[in-house]
Amino acid sequence: MTFKLEEALEILSRTPATLKALLSGLSEPWIMSNEGPETWTPYDVVGHLINAEQTNWMARANIIINYGESQGFKPFDRFAHFETSKGKSLDDLLEAFAQIRAQNLNVLRNFGLTKQGFEKTGMHPEFGQVKLRELLATWAVHDLGHIRQIVRTMAKQYESEVGPWKAYLSIFSK
Repeated sequence: MTFKLEEALEILSRTPATLKALLSGLSEPWIMSNEGPETWTPYDVVGHLINAEQTNWMARANIIINYGESQGFKPFDRFAHFETSKGKSLDDLLEAFAQIRAQNLNVLRNFGLTKQGFEKTGMHPEFGQVKLRELLATWAVHDLGHIRQIVRTMAKQYESEVGPWKAYLSIFSK
């Protein structure tokens, strides 16, 4: 599948509602459990998604569009959400995520990008030269990966409870 903004927007625009439908109103064991040491809870993942909305995707898209390779990307702190989410409820995080995502997608749509615009490049601190279309495709796949992570983490809470059916539940295999 070749990158098309309209198709990426299909995923990016649905992620907040998907997460709200999946997580809102669930009891603490579902949203605050993880898969073991150094893994994230569904709550943590939502906080991470907010942080990425605030400091990663659109910040980098803006750099590519306005500066190209002359201004490198700042490194993304994948763990900043542990501090910024403190004291907030999951519903607060879900609402904040929905708002900032809607704002970011509105800005993205208003860039009026052409096919050539998606080929503009920027400088990633680890990967070097990257294209705008690669960044935007990664944004959509990043969402899908974290939805998968949340669902897998939730399923793991019943891993020992499903008995012999575990053999048929691919969600438990990495």
